[in-house]
Amino acid sequence: MSGNHDHVDASSTPVSRLWLALFLTGSFMIAEIVGSYVTGSLALLSDAMHMATDTFALALALIAIYLGRRAADLFRTYGYSRFEILAAAINALLLLIVAFYILYEAYIRIAEPAEVQSVGMLVVAFIGLVVNLISMRLLAGKKDESLNVKGAYLEVWADMLGSIGVIAGAVIIYLTGWQLVDSIIAIGIGFMVFPRTWILLKECINILLEGVPVDINLAELKQSILSIQGVAEIHDLHVWSLTKSQHSLTAHVVMNPATDGENLRRKIEQLLQEQYHLHHTTLQMERENCARSEDIH
Repeated sequence: MSGNHDHVDASSTPVSRLWLALFLTGSFMIAEIVGSYVTGSLALLSDAMHMATDTFALALALIAIYLGRRAADLFRTYGYSRFEILAAAINALLLLIVAFYILYEAYIRIAEPAEVQSVGMLVVAFIGLVVNLISMRLLAGKKDESLNVKGAYLEVWADMLGSIGVIAGAVIIYLTGWQLVDSIIAIGIGFMVFPRTWILLKECINILLEGVPVDINLAELKQSILSIQGVAEIHDLHVWSLTKSQHSLTAHVVMNPATDGENLRRKIEQLLQEQYHLHHTTLQMERENCARSEDIH
């Protein structure tokens, strides 16, 4: 079994900055929803949905940190980290529902454009842009040291682009009176959210089903192990994820005769760590294939 099980990146994560970014983003998400109702702007509501993805990303980063610090117990030997995945899956489903609603509402408004208060829309969108820039500044310093912070940073960066789109729409409406642009921008932001949300949902489902992580080629990994001198066969090979960044592997390795099992195990673990970043591994070393032996009996 691998001796290095420390793969939680919470220690370098700036929790206070995450909390501040979450407060700013979550508060302004609510402000955008209210602003959308007051100004009649569907683009603002669509951007609020986009900002909701940032809010959930920041919340999930904090959940991952705090739950990751909780020790495993007799009932949950892997700890509580998978709450992060359950929350992310629920988040993705809700966002898809909201995205469909906004696209439907935009379709209705294309036929009958609604009156939009461009000045109010511009003010709210500009404040949203400032909030995004502040959040990006808070997260930038540690985004390369923590997977959680990097994911949250990328979400905020994408929402910044949405805020710029809403600002452009408000200016166009103010200068030309072309109300239809509000629905067009709402559709554009909606389609920005769709692929991100769908990818998030697919990743969550794959993790919950204990599928092979998307960044690992299982056939290639198996061949790499078989290429190590002393390995005769490998079977019962399983690779899965506890969370997005915590992968595990178990396998039965059949050794060639006269091979030092402990030395071979260490070589395999070194390969898995260096080439595939797998630090939580359980290897059963065998002199003969146990599955085949069971079949004979």
